[in-house]
Amino acid sequence: MKPKQRYVGLDVHKDTITIAVAEGSRQGEVRLYGQISSDLRALEKALRKIRGEAGELRVVYEAGPTGFVIHRRLTALKIDCIVVAPSKLPAEKGLRQKTDRRDAEQLARLHRAGELTAIYIPDAADEAIRDLTRARSDAVHDLTRARQRLKSFLLRQGYHYTGKANWSEAHRRYLRELELPVTALKSVLEEYLLAVDQAEGRITRLDELIAVQVLSWRMYPAVAALMCFRGIKLTAATVLVAEIGDIHRFRHPRHLMGFLGLVPREASSGETRRLGGITKSGNAHARWMMIEVVQHALLPPKVSTQLTERQRDQPDRYKELSWQVQTRLHKRGWHLLQRGVMKAKVSVALAREMTGFVWAMLRQVPKTT
Repeated sequence: MKPKQRYVGLDVHKDTITIAVAEGSRQGEVRLYGQISSDLRALEKALRKIRGEAGELRVVYEAGPTGFVIHRRLTALKIDCIVVAPSKLPAEKGLRQKTDRRDAEQLARLHRAGELTAIYIPDAADEAIRDLTRARSDAVHDLTRARQRLKSFLLRQGYHYTGKANWSEAHRRYLRELELPVTALKSVLEEYLLAVDQAEGRITRLDELIAVQVLSWRMYPAVAALMCFRGIKLTAATVLVAEIGDIHRFRHPRHLMGFLGLVPREASSGETRRLGGITKSGNAHARWMMIEVVQHALLPPKVSTQLTERQRDQPDRYKELSWQVQTRLHKRGWHLLQRGVMKAKVSVALAREMTGFVWAMLRQVPKTT
């Protein structure tokens, strides 16, 4: 006898979970089960009651700040569970009411209809490396803000550094030797300088942690493969691999480009086709890193001593692809600049092409378990 199926939608919050249940048949009712605490034991107890004696559950909830703890727990209990992206849910244009009950019922109903697409769930070790790289990204953003606050403060006091490069040794010496007329202003300057030093120290410590932790990571071969590219060192390669995850879920480079939000917006109808800027709807961390690593593209192609060292003991096909990337991006970048395209747009276009080469490189790396 085929077990009875029930589709369960969870609207998950920090403190509560709202549960809705849809019976297996298309004409079956969709009902609100109730609201429980977000404790996993309470959820397990509720699901046992919903399943009954011979029921089969298919659970779904939206990705959010609570992470993937529920998914991992239900998977360990042999309960079918998927996580969906809120941006991918079908939405009624005329909807004017949004409640936890409606959200849970909609999830259960759409899951029963097969209208939901599950997102990729990294395992715990992969997510730990991703959190480590994101902590470094946060530190970089904090450093940028700390530096901007310091420069804005000095500009309000009439001080403007006219040297060649900001945050060089000459610039730092200039900041240390500044004499402000009021003691309070000098104290403010010292506090801003301390904030900059602390942010730089965080970045250094996190870089060291990444260098140690990534060596024992199961996806380190993919990191080493990406380091064969010019402009991609250990940190950048780790960020890209951690954010992309399993490359084999992208059947074509265009799918990876869309995941990173590097494809143009489109609003076409009939014979009219309108393209806009990039969607920016994908993974912001990987997109930011991809744009950063193509900044070398306008320089003449070259295999430096550092790049040679990173390519040591790597297959020849990796090195050939690396050289192909350099020549292709250099030619493409200068062609766009000579057409009068803004440099920022050129960087985005090169990042999109670089994404295709990253896809090709990672597809050549043997799968790891």
